[in-house]
Amino acid sequence: MQPKISLFFKSSTSTSETPDPPRPSTNLFADENAKESEILITYKRKSRTPDRVSEKIDSSRVMGKSGKVLNKKRNYAQFHLELGQSDFLLHTCTTCGFKYAAGEEKDEKVHKGFHKTHTHGIQFKGWKNERVIDLPALEGGRIILVLDVDPPAQAKKVQEVVKVMEMELGDGWIFKKQCKVYLYISSQRVSGCLVAEPIDKGYRILSSSADGRNDDISTKKARLIATTLQFGGMSFQREITKRTRSEKHIEVPNGAILCEKEAVPALCGIRAIWVSPSSRRKHIATHLLDAARKSLCTDTIIERSHLAFSQPTSAGKALASSYVGTKSFLVYTTTDYDQ
Repeated sequence: MQPKISLFFKSSTSTSETPDPPRPSTNLFADENAKESEILITYKRKSRTPDRVSEKIDSSRVMGKSGKVLNKKRNYAQFHLELGQSDFLLHTCTTCGFKYAAGEEKDEKVHKGFHKTHTHGIQFKGWKNERVIDLPALEGGRIILVLDVDPPAQAKKVQEVVKVMEMELGDGWIFKKQCKVYLYISSQRVSGCLVAEPIDKGYRILSSSADGRNDDISTKKARLIATTLQFGGMSFQREITKRTRSEKHIEVPNGAILCEKEAVPALCGIRAIWVSPSSRRKHIATHLLDAARKSLCTDTIIERSHLAFSQPTSAGKALASSYVGTKSFLVYTTTDYDQ
């Protein structure tokens, strides 16, 4: 017969009561020589700045699929491939003045297009309605007159040509709305341009400034001090050469143009004239001047002596004196007509 289950939960009489834990001694110096339990505390020295940077760099790197270490942080350092280049500076074209990175495919392509535009002229496919100036002596090209009332496409082409002109002649003064623009077209390119306007007066320049002579000095020999030196049977006489300025010429500062104070009648003002470098020495500028004289005034052909030029360069002076037939041609200021 199995015992009752309550018998398993009865406390054992044979077990003695648990003794009380020992009380701590009140004597402060008791067991002074006894061995106490030791607590070990360790300190880790902080790493220096370079090590901390390297730790950050190492922690920011992860392993790629190919096993290479990849850097998750952005690196803005610029690197170059050493392929035998002389330097990494921009190259400036001596012909067109364009700056580009040599060896860069995009820069090379942009420079090639700009260089061709500068040397051969602006590309021009033609318009449906063109105002062509008929010149018997003109061969191999045509001259188109553009007015401010023409369609926007023609005005846009004029602005494109003016930008090329401003690179050589300066910007901000070449073109205004009331001007008449003459374009010389050859081989589907604008290789020449003339900007003209009607005027009523000009000033004749002095021939000395047209020659480009800064100072004309004539040499006169004057025997100021005459001394005789005797060497045996030979005698030597010393002379001094004095340089004096001639009163027939006027000293002109470099680059300046001297003109008379009194104005003279003029009808056509040439604000600017430009020919592409590859088309120069082909009488294109002469054809443009002929077209301006013929069509600026509707009822008459302007005489060459009634042309006035604005801010002529050294090449412009040579062109003006050759075309007009005198070194004392007329000039005018564009500010008098900029309204």
